[in-house]
Parts: sequence; C-alpha cells; structure tokens
Amino acid sequence: MPVIRLKTYIKAEQKIVFDLSRSIDFQSEINRSSDERAVAGRTSGLIGLNETVTWKGKHLGVVQSLTTRVTEFDRPNFFADEMVKGAFKSFRHEHYFSTSNGGTIMKDVFKFQAPLGILGELANKLFLRSYMTRFLKGRNKVLKDYAESGKWREVLKESDW
Repeated sequence: MPVIRLKTYIKAEQKIVFDLSRSIDFQSEINRSSDERAVAGRTSGLIGLNETVTWKGKHLGVVQSLTTRVTEFDRPNFFADEMVKGAFKSFRHEHYFSTSNGGTIMKDVFKFQAPLGILGELANKLFLRSYMTRFLKGRNKVLKDYAESGKWREVLKESDW
C-alpha cells in the first residue's frame, strides 16, 4: 500500500490550522481548478467525528465522486478520514498537528490502494502517487497561506469556534 508522508510548518495557532484542515468551505475554495465541491453529507462548515462528505470534481481528466468519513477525531491534535466510496480501492488520510516554535507542525499520512489489481499498481508507479503528492502539497501550500495571512477568517466563521 503506497504511503505519502508530508510535514508542513505553519506560523499560526494550532486550532486555526486544525480547523482549516477540516473545513468543507476551505476545501471547496481551494479546489477550483478541479471544480471540486461538496455535494452530499456535510456540505459546509467543519466536519467532525462520524460525519461524511461527498466530493464531486474532475481529476485526471475524469469527473469523479468521493465519499469520506471522519473516523477518528481529537481536536486540535488529530483526525483521520477514510474513503467510504470512490475511485480508490481504499484510502486513509491521517492529519497530525502539534505546536512548535510559536507555530504548528502539520503532518499528513496518506495511505491508499488503487483499484484494478496489477493495473492499479502500475498506475501508482506511473502517475497516481506523484499526482496525489502534488495535490496534497498544493493543498498544504494554500492552507499555509490562509493560516499565516489571516485569510482563514474568510472561511472559518466565528460560530465554528
């Protein structure tokens, strides 16, 4: 099973980084290039334990739907979401947060299995792993910008706190 591990330092409070990471509105805002949007389950606000969201968007040239569920939750330190239905055979995305040097260390551990057996393994090697790494790094770069610049106030409502 391929595993992508990323570590991002963000000069912002841990709870801001945590909540941006689980904000449906933030995800919708930053994924405009794939026209990804929440279409079922929780479609706005902050997703929490046992809640699902279904995303619809264009990835790798194909319109796809993906439903995930938050299966573990410890605000503001950790949450995990797992695929319920979608193009992967399975995936689990673990999000870790800790305070460091006046900011936050955000760690992603993304474990996934492509469908289609040996063809899926070939897809992993040829493009899927690199595509998902670029996707997650891009998300983290924008999250860092929002958290550090104060743009987080545009997507996190006071009622979320």
